[in-house]
Order: sequence, then structure tokens, then C-alpha cells
Amino acid sequence: MISSAVAAGLARRNIHYGWMVVAVTFLTMLVTAGAVGAPGVLILPLQQEFGWKTAEISTALAVRLLLFGLMGPFAAALMNRYGVRRMALSALSVIAAGLLLSLAMTQVWQLILLWGFVVGFGTGLTALVLGATVATRWFSERRGLVIGLLTASSATGQLVFLPLLANLTERLGWRPAVALICGLLALAALLVFAFMRDRPSDLGLAAYGERQGASGVSASAGATSPIAALKDAIRTREFWVLFGTFFICGASTNGLIQTHFIPLCADYGLAAVGAASVLAMMGVFDFFGTVGSGWLSDRYDNRWLLFWYYGLRGLSLLYLPFTDFSFYGLSLFAVFYGLDWIATVPPTVKLTAMKFGRERANLVFGWVFAGHQLGAATAAFGGGLSRTTLDTYLPAFFAAGGLCLIAASLVLTLATGTEKQVAAAAAPAGG
Repeated sequence: MISSAVAAGLARRNIHYGWMVVAVTFLTMLVTAGAVGAPGVLILPLQQEFGWKTAEISTALAVRLLLFGLMGPFAAALMNRYGVRRMALSALSVIAAGLLLSLAMTQVWQLILLWGFVVGFGTGLTALVLGATVATRWFSERRGLVIGLLTASSATGQLVFLPLLANLTERLGWRPAVALICGLLALAALLVFAFMRDRPSDLGLAAYGERQGASGVSASAGATSPIAALKDAIRTREFWVLFGTFFICGASTNGLIQTHFIPLCADYGLAAVGAASVLAMMGVFDFFGTVGSGWLSDRYDNRWLLFWYYGLRGLSLLYLPFTDFSFYGLSLFAVFYGLDWIATVPPTVKLTAMKFGRERANLVFGWVFAGHQLGAATAAFGGGLSRTTLDTYLPAFFAAGGLCLIAASLVLTLATGTEKQVAAAAAPAGG
């Protein structure tokens, strides 16, 4: 078996196989995130070819973002039951099938079906819970750093492909850009098949930082029903604070900037390739910001980290309409906004584990992430509606900035505590 040979080779170099799993997961989340972010480049070409309105296209994108989030808790349960490797392969196949079929679409309902439901379902199977699951199973130490790395791959993938896709679309049309994403999905599937394994025990290993033979996460850990996990979580105020603030996080990132930033710039005379380059710049700063956030989340109060992340994001969104969309103004926005694009994820995952215990963390976080994508879907549709009815995107951007400032205040209402204290308190109730 290839993975066993690679694991033995890495062990001789004192490298844990968990880092190989992280590398494969990183690529998988990077490519699937590219599939999520690609439609932001394609709104204008679809309007030009088919005459579809912004609100009609935004409906498909809103469905995709909503399913991307709603699948989260069920994806966690499916991974617990059928394995990470099998679910990752299934997701990559579904996404590729939806994109390939879309090459022949001619009607809006086909766009909604393929880019909305099919791609939304497939990407939902590899939502951020994939990174949380891999980090929890394979790492006892460095978990915050791993979550930061994998979160960065997801967010960065939605941005770094955009200049290439915008260039391809401008030169050859939107179909070659979609075909490129399909090719990358196929490459990721091959690597997942060859190197991904569900648990360290599959290769006779302990988790990174855990002694051989020590009790880790068992095969049944976290295999609770996602509905049962939700019923327990909604009884707590902490869940609703995390859900609400992550709703605002999604509304101010995926749903707004990722979906509508390029058309917004077009309204001010900036070409798609130039706008996509600004998004790519955000992606670069996001990578360092999110990895740094993972490092910080292991060392500092996660509530205060989130306070600064949401506060700075809100101020940057309120500043955006006053940049005059010049190179200097947009570059300044890209730096501050990019640094905390998805830097909120590691502290939110840590707070979720702290409040609900390690074994249920991926399921409860799945529901919190559903709130994130519900916010993204709301902003994706609301931004398109604002542009269609008011002939401007600006009300949507001002609203998102104000909501971020509200989120900054809400996170400080969470109580402090430790994961061990919560696990001990939850022990009599079971999972």
C-alpha cells in the first residue's frame, strides 16, 4: 500500500504521517474552495452571453452557499460513519459532475440546479468541518496551527484562483475556466485516493503528540446524530452567540466580497482581471492572517481575538466605498480585510470545543458553520437584489460593516472556561 510505504519513509525522517494527511486535505480544500469562489468571476460573462439578471444569477450562488453550510453538520456525521477518505472522494466527484454538466447549460434553472444544488451539495461535504475533523483525529498537539492552515487553504482557494480564472474567461470564455477547475478536482481526487487515511490507527500510528498506545479519539467518537447535537446545543446561549456571529462572518466574506466584489469594481470602471488581482492579494494576506490566528488561538483569549477580527473587518468594509477604487485605496483595503478574511475560524472552533467538548466539537461546529453559510447566502442574494433594484451595491456593504461591529460586541459576552472543565461538566449527560 502506497500510504504505508510513505508512512514508513516519513517515520525514518522523524516526520509524522499526519502532515501528509494535512497536505492532501490542504489541496482538497484549496481546489473545492476554488470551485466555490469561481462564480464570482463568471457573473458578468453569464450576463453577457445569456442576458440573465444579477438577481437571477445571485439566486443560484445563494443556494450554493446555503447548501455549502447546511451540509456541514451532516458532513461531519458522514465522515464519522463512512470515513474522511470516502467522503472526500465522493465530494470531489459530485462537484466535478455538476461543473462539467454546466458547460452545456442554457437556462437559468439549469444554473440554479447545477451551480446551486449540485455544486453546493458537493462542496458542503468538504466544508470547514473536514479540516476540523482531520485536525482532531490526527493531532493531539499543534491542533490550533493545523486548523489555521486548513482554514487558510479553504479561504485562500476561493481567492487565489480568481486572477487565473478571470484571465482565462477574458481570453477564451467562461467554459475553459470551468474546465480548469474540473481538472484540478481530478488531480485532488487522485491524491486523496493514494494518500488520505481516516485515522492514525489505520497505519498503526498514534496521533501527533500522543504516545503510542495512548487512548485517542475512538472510531465511534463524535458519531452522534447531528440532530441530537443540535437539540443539545440550541439550549445554550453560547451556541446562539457563536451561530449569530458566524452568520455575520459569512455575510461579510463569502456572500458579499467573494460574490459581488468583482461586479462592484466593474461599476467603478475597474476591469475583472484587476479586481480579481485585488482578491488574490486578499488571499495572500488571509493565508498568513489565518495561520497566525491558529497560532494565537492556542495562546490568547479567543473572545478578544474575535473582537478585533470582527471590529477591523467592519471598519474596512465601511471604508471600502471611500477608496475611490484606486490602486492605493484597494491595496490598503486588501491588506486589512485580507488579514482576517477567515481568521475568525480557529478561535470559533476552539470556543466551540471549549463550550461543547472535544468529541462533539465537529458536529456542533458544523451547525455553527451552517449559520456562516446562511449569512453568506443572505448577503449573496441581498447584494444582487440591491444592485438590481437600487442600481448600487453600496447599501449591502454598509450593512455588512455595521453587522461586523455588532458581532465584535457579542463575542465578549461569552463566558471563559477550559475544554477540560466543559468535558467534565458534560460527562453525566453523555454525547
